[in-house]
Amino acid sequence: MRKLIYYVGASLDGFIAGPEGEIDFLPVSEEFLGWIGDRYPETLPTHVRRAIGIDDRPNAAFDTVVMGRATFEPALTIPTTRPYGHLREYVVSTTITVDDPEVEVVRDDPTALIRSLKAEPSDSHIWLAGGGRLAASLLPEIDALVIKSYPVIAGGGTPMFAGGFDPTAFTVTDREHFENGTTVSWFDRR
Repeated sequence: MRKLIYYVGASLDGFIAGPEGEIDFLPVSEEFLGWIGDRYPETLPTHVRRAIGIDDRPNAAFDTVVMGRATFEPALTIPTTRPYGHLREYVVSTTITVDDPEVEVVRDDPTALIRSLKAEPSDSHIWLAGGGRLAASLLPEIDALVIKSYPVIAGGGTPMFAGGFDPTAFTVTDREHFENGTTVSWFDRR
């Protein structure tokens, strides 16, 4: 069965973006960018894949991305409505309108969407790309986490999970370290 995997980068204190949505404080080294391109190429935006010469690389883990409005909106400044044109794209928002038939805006509770996507026959998984409120609302549906932990303290911003108190146990299944201090950890729901 397909899994919903929250693949996300965060500061040491658990923030995925700054107070204004900024992510440039998360230090991505050339080594780490190469690793992402090899291991999870589909998680790089289409324009980045093209710029680094991997736009023809096949998707490795995911065929679908689900994201909140704040995760999607920066793409509009590129400008594009398809930041991940190599994936099926869903944007969960009650306020945004996207004039693109290839991008589905989900205005209702996204749990039904996730359950429907999980039931599809596929060898690929569903990438939950953010943000924090969406991740918190979908916590009961998250099967696994891939956390890219960057060696920086943010002090504030968008937390990985922006919701109520809801302790949920996960088990570490693997961990990888990089020269710049970044760590990637894989977790499965207990």
